[in-house]
Amino acid sequence: MSSEAQKSAKPVLAVVLLALAAAGLWASSRMTWVTVSSEDGLTDARVDQVDGSTWFGALTPIALVLLASIAAVFALKGALRQLLGVVIAVLAAVAAVPGFAITIGEGNPSARAGQLLDLRAGAVITSAETHVFPALLSLVAAACALAAGIALTRSAKKATADEGLSSKYDNPAARREEAKAAVEEGDDTAPLSDRVLWDALDAGTDPTDPDNHQRGS
Repeated sequence: MSSEAQKSAKPVLAVVLLALAAAGLWASSRMTWVTVSSEDGLTDARVDQVDGSTWFGALTPIALVLLASIAAVFALKGALRQLLGVVIAVLAAVAAVPGFAITIGEGNPSARAGQLLDLRAGAVITSAETHVFPALLSLVAAACALAAGIALTRSAKKATADEGLSSKYDNPAARREEAKAAVEEGDDTAPLSDRVLWDALDAGTDPTDPDNHQRGS
């Protein structure tokens, strides 16, 4: 395999992006996304802080999957690595949804908080304050994961193409056939390399025989 193919077989950029994405999603899952105030008319007003892992239960699992996928990057090649890139891209899109909704102010935080929190019967949520920073952090992490998925898919395609070319070049039979064709189609103004000449001899074609140069004309 060529040095360029070896580089593409080890997508360092994708691994770095996956590490950043996993760290970002995990950190975001530990931060407070929504602060909820509620009253039940019997006790003092209650204030609850809803972190990212509670607000979106898949946030931490996705972060762990992205972290585990770093090892998979080195274990998989070709089509399997491309498939891994697609899966990572899909997970990135899923992870971005709740953060995007919080950032643009969509949805009903009060209603969702009421479903997530264990409030007393008859309690009423008086306010639900959303925090944009952890939501933005999850979006940035999701963007890193998406970029990693795309990079993996592209590097896998390039590595497959390079391996195909390399295997063809390293195949002795293929080299001999190419050398034979080069001798038969060549001319004196374009001298052939020593390797081509030897390969042509291996193929049973004498580069010094003028008749061989006339076959391709």
